[in-house]
Amino acid sequence: MRSTTPARYGATAIGLHWIVALLIFAAFGLGLYMTDIPGFTPTKLKLYSWHKWLGVTVFALAVLRVLWRLTHAAPAPVAGMPAWQAGAAKAAHGLLYLLILVVPVTGYLYSLAAGVPVVYLGLWPLPTLIEPNDALKETLKFAHVWLNYLMAALVVLHAAAALKHQWLDRDGTLGRMLPFLR
Repeated sequence: MRSTTPARYGATAIGLHWIVALLIFAAFGLGLYMTDIPGFTPTKLKLYSWHKWLGVTVFALAVLRVLWRLTHAAPAPVAGMPAWQAGAAKAAHGLLYLLILVVPVTGYLYSLAAGVPVVYLGLWPLPTLIEPNDALKETLKFAHVWLNYLMAALVVLHAAAALKHQWLDRDGTLGRMLPFLR
């Protein structure tokens, strides 16, 4: 990492943050919608494919994001922020990074355990890392669903904290990730 910390996030970090956030939001919404469609229809199959493509894309961008973060320091907490808030923010960010990597992996492995290969964008088959396995399928399904809900709860908390810093504390924290709030 660099020896000095910037005052705000750079364009690459901001871009990766918002692209990944939007893709996760889309994948989560699509996941909720598609699982409520009864039966096995062509539309449901298409939506499952799109959901998987979003997941693979999120994973690839998350890897880039983690690599970027490891080589580019994040801004230090704003002056005057209580230590417990800075610690909570650091822990929440760490857990979010972990979840944006693990949630797509559990979905991918769940698909493989169900005997359904993942073909990215309908063009590139991804490696089959595990064989179909009904018991493992149920475990991975449970993990994928509940880790998604954990991530959704953490995202809501993350957004609420950002809005609190913007409107109540007025400390400029949110402006470091939103270019138009400088």
